[in-house]
Amino acid sequence: MNRLEIETLISSVALGDRKAFNALYDATSAKLLGVCLRILHDRAAAEDAMQDTFIKVWKNADRFAVNGYSPMTWLITIARNTAIDRLRANKPSVDIEDYTDTIAASGPTAEGQVIASAEARRITKCFGELEPTRSAAIKAAYLDGLPYADLATKFNVPLNTMRTWLRRGLIALRECMS
Repeated sequence: MNRLEIETLISSVALGDRKAFNALYDATSAKLLGVCLRILHDRAAAEDAMQDTFIKVWKNADRFAVNGYSPMTWLITIARNTAIDRLRANKPSVDIEDYTDTIAASGPTAEGQVIASAEARRITKCFGELEPTRSAAIKAAYLDGLPYADLATKFNVPLNTMRTWLRRGLIALRECMS
């Protein structure tokens, strides 16, 4: 349906012509439903908004003036505003204060930072109590992820000796930390 036909239908609707209203609905409802659906993201709500849109068109068709603007723009504006009004009406009003107990802050808390700092000092102190080569081997194995065979080669010791160093070093660290 072209622009002139839609303008004529809106003018007839302004005079209370039900057949013109039905024709206008048939010609434009798909487009207006799409507008409402794009805003509301729910088909049932979009259909309700479209129904409200056509009620407004029926009641306010006499306000449409042929002024060079597209009649579809007028109809789409009514549909868009109706959908936005529904969206706003259904939006729950909440206060941020309602969520202060449930929203977790990103990152550690001040208490967590103090505890982590104290633990870091303790583990550093415990690593300092180990032989430097054994401390370096444990760090390379568990912090850098080097395999035991590579560690044995790096420190120039047999593989079983490296396993013993790591096992005994971890036992010493556990005792120191407890």
